[in-house]
Amino acid sequence: MVQQDKKKAIKKIQTMIFSEKQMVDDFRKKIETVFATPFLPNNVECKQEIIGGITCDVLLPEVYSKNRSMLYIHGGSFIGGSCASWRSFCASIAHASCTKVIVPEIRLAPKFPYPAALDDAKSVIKELYTSEPEIFIGADGSGALIAIALALAIKGSFRTKLKELILFSPWLDVSADAEAIKMSDRKSKDPILTATQLQRCSEMYTFTQNLTNPLVSPMYASPDKLEGFPEVYIQMAENERLLPDVECFQDKLRKVGVPCTIDIWKDMIHMFQMADEYLEEAHLAIEQVGKHIRRMEEGQ
Repeated sequence: MVQQDKKKAIKKIQTMIFSEKQMVDDFRKKIETVFATPFLPNNVECKQEIIGGITCDVLLPEVYSKNRSMLYIHGGSFIGGSCASWRSFCASIAHASCTKVIVPEIRLAPKFPYPAALDDAKSVIKELYTSEPEIFIGADGSGALIAIALALAIKGSFRTKLKELILFSPWLDVSADAEAIKMSDRKSKDPILTATQLQRCSEMYTFTQNLTNPLVSPMYASPDKLEGFPEVYIQMAENERLLPDVECFQDKLRKVGVPCTIDIWKDMIHMFQMADEYLEEAHLAIEQVGKHIRRMEEGQ
């Protein structure tokens, strides 16, 4: 890996993390400028559909399984991001996994705080339940928190259609007691995320007294709420400040018999998979995710 390329990757990924010095509109425009592209990889087709009353991207690779689909909830610090800015990344996932990927245009904080984005995801998955044999839920960063909340909100036998959660660098705890927020910037080796950024974003997502709600911070989900939870596959970098919370959540899942795999990439950064023009590892990581999803269908 060329060091100069890593510096460019860091600069690109920092765009998707809201800073307390930014205005919301400027932050959103910057993400669109950096990540949105009219060109999709691997001849993936994109069409827009209204699903459950929500505008969604539907990404169709040239070859895909009719037995599964993925609902993907984008990150962006709860405040930014869109179908357009995550379209190329999700198209790569669709191609690598031979899976139809649906990306909803969720409402964003601070104008639409919790539970707006979660409610949008619920509306989409409710309709998908009527047409899709098996459903994967994919997500990254702040979107992963919403994805886990969505799975927690689905009760009993309805969870049987949820095959697995595929999460990239998930943010699992927005409370003041989260390791990611308590860790000092001096101690952290994460070049992307800071404690101040995470705390600021959490405050814009919901009010302080709600930060330990399990549907806001899944780390607070009780064991009985996690029983019967779908399997979880997580991919992230080794030096992310989010990793200690992720490992704690993995332990909580394993204690109730839920398989949880953390695929850790050395010498990488938060959401390195979205800097594929600079990091060869980004392509390899998405290929690994694709192989994992295909193996899941085959029961291997």
